[in-house]
Amino acid sequence: MTHQITTHWQGGLTFESDNPSGKSVKMDTNIEGQVERYGLSPKAMMLSSLAGCSALDVISTLDKMKVELSDFKIEVTGELTEVHPKYYHSVVVDYHFYGTDLNQIKCERAVNLSVEKYCGVMEMFRRFAKIETNIIYHISTKL
Repeated sequence: MTHQITTHWQGGLTFESDNPSGKSVKMDTNIEGQVERYGLSPKAMMLSSLAGCSALDVISTLDKMKVELSDFKIEVTGELTEVHPKYYHSVVVDYHFYGTDLNQIKCERAVNLSVEKYCGVMEMFRRFAKIETNIIYHISTKL
């Protein structure tokens, strides 16, 4: 399968990039003396892509396992190298599960399937970064 995107200059250092889904995203960067931002940072979007890829895996797996959550989020922290070209040399992925009666075994299984088998973005990151994953459970009590 081949994907093709087009990234079009919008003026200054702002670009709009399309996606095979038909959607688009604006990208820019911090510019000294410029307060307003119009888009997302390309490097940070890589972290978002990692979280999104794994989140899709986890939620679809948990749906098949009939696991109910009240909320779910992934926080990703990437550490950039000091010298150019700067890239993420280490990444921490924190999976946060929220609910009253969380099945921790199934949640862990869903994360492991994503990390070890399904998430292609995770596999790409493995080529250049050390990846650490953590699972955090937020169990609320019924009132």
